Order: sequence, then C-alpha cells, then structure tokens
Amino acid sequence: MTDPIADMLNRIKNAQAVKKLYLDVPYSNLKSRVAKVLSDHGFIGAVEKKYSKTRKVIRIELKYKNGQGLITDIKRISKPGRRVYVPVKEIKLSSKGGGMIVISTPKGVMRARDARKQRVGGELIAEIW
Repeated sequence: MTDPIADMLNRIKNAQAVKKLYLDVPYSNLKSRVAKVLSDHGFIGAVEKKYSKTRKVIRIELKYKNGQGLITDIKRISKPGRRVYVPVKEIKLSSKGGGMIVISTPKGVMRARDARKQRVGGELIAEIW
C-alpha cells in the first residue's frame, strides 16, 4: 500500500456509508494522531488502540446525525508522489463551511486553524467536511 493515510480516510468514509458502528484500521502513530484530531473536533467518536492476536489496530467509533455520517467527504491533499508543505502565512481554512484541514506540523498533527494560532506551518494532510 502506498498511502496508508488515504486508506484509513477511505475506510472511514466507506464504513459510514454502510452505517457501521465502529471500524478497525491497522495502527501507525500518524494514523492514530489524525484519528485523534478528527475525534477531538467531533467528526468521529472515540479512538483507542487495540491489540489483536497478531497486530495493533486503531478502533474508531463512528458518529451519525439523523442517520447520516458526520463526514460527508474527504479529500487527501498531500500524497506520496506530491507532498504539499505550506508556511504559516499560506495556510488556508476549509473551503466549505463546517469542514477542516488537518496539518502535520513540528508541534504535532492539528487542524489548520490551530496551526495558524500557534504560528507554525507544515504538511497539509487532508480536508474533511
């Protein structure tokens, strides 16, 4: 697999489309931090690290409102073939209302709004709305 972050985001989107209650994703530190940011801002429910018989997984609880998933679309910005880095002055907020951009900075993974407040730039990971 060339892009595990995109795989995780697509799994979340597809699991919400079929109304699953939770989802297990193979564990990595970056995926765990991205899921934690989504959880902190209300797009998904609880996130916890679980141990299966052979590997670690991230268990993600999905959230719904009126029978619809809270995540309507996900766009991966930075890809393995083309990384997108921005300085703090060029960080844009989500183009659609109610969405957010996830950014990886030297101070950790956070949403773009928090990165602007802390005056740090970094790699744009994804836009969620």
